[in-house]
Amino acid sequence: EMVQDLPKDLPGSKVDNAILGIAISLQQNIADTTVTLVSKDINLRIKASVLGVHAEDYYNDKVLDDVDLLYHGSVELAADFWDDLNHLESWTEDGHTFYEIEGELVKDWYPNQLIYSPNENNSIEAVVRSKTELSANVELIYDYRKQSHAVWGITARNREQNFALNLLMDPEIDFVSLLGQAGTGKTLLSLAAALIQTIEHKRYIEIVMTRVTVPVGEDIGFLPGTEEEKMTPWMGALMDNLEVLNKTDGGEWGRQVTNDLLRSRIKIRSLNFMRGRTFLNRFLIIDEAQNLTSKQMKTLITRAGPGTKVVCLGNIAQIDTPYLSETTSGLTYVVDRFKSWEHSGHITLLRGERSRLADFASENL
Repeated sequence: EMVQDLPKDLPGSKVDNAILGIAISLQQNIADTTVTLVSKDINLRIKASVLGVHAEDYYNDKVLDDVDLLYHGSVELAADFWDDLNHLESWTEDGHTFYEIEGELVKDWYPNQLIYSPNENNSIEAVVRSKTELSANVELIYDYRKQSHAVWGITARNREQNFALNLLMDPEIDFVSLLGQAGTGKTLLSLAAALIQTIEHKRYIEIVMTRVTVPVGEDIGFLPGTEEEKMTPWMGALMDNLEVLNKTDGGEWGRQVTNDLLRSRIKIRSLNFMRGRTFLNRFLIIDEAQNLTSKQMKTLITRAGPGTKVVCLGNIAQIDTPYLSETTSGLTYVVDRFKSWEHSGHITLLRGERSRLADFASENL
């Protein structure tokens, strides 16, 4: 009977159409009540609207109403910022310069947020270390744009990359999230920071990389081999960046030895086998995190044991997972939830550094 209410072009044998048939039947049998179909399937909602059934998206998992409200991780100081302060005090401790600032603008700041002044005569780049309602302690950051401060041979090319390296190299920050379009250097900066802290500083035992295996196009089917061998085709970004970082002057033999050393300290793990694990003193990189749900993200981050740093990378404009959007992505979720924690940091990378072709494509396609 419910199937008969559907147009002939929508056979009732399909599950979606059976749901539509139930909704139409309820509308006809309960005329004084509004029947609403709630679904994350946009195709089903469109068909419902055509048939006169009120349909809505599932809003409960939305982190923000508008993705433009997402925390950027940095704030530009106004030209007259220094004139409006109630109190300013500076001091040096262990070679680091600190400022205590009091003023109205401080109440909108977050821990480990980048504050900068583009004024050439009074330029400043600092990070908020602690804050109260109307005061904050800020610390001048390292300038990783200088070759003398290079991280595994890599220097920052812009302000946001410089701040990203400050977050990645800070042992007091346990969670870092980097957002940015393709070519902004998310994976390269993270790998460089991970390698120098694992191999030279001995801060971490090894680097663990993982990502969600969602294909951009058609699925190519099952892959042979062990867990790491199955994940290798998904880790093309890792291999490409290792080639950039492996700039040894020892000829072909030296490069091969260095490459073997780097690969021995990097483990590739699948998301499917993460539940129940605990990572101790690891540098965990979650690539393409925009394709994770909030529950998957929680499962991954709660794997971190003592001494582990978790880095989430992604571009919320490139979501490949069905039923996920910019406002419901797990990456958006963790950026919003971690912004007030004193041991986390976030930055949105703005400038592409891959090539002029990649930059033009990102902006115009």
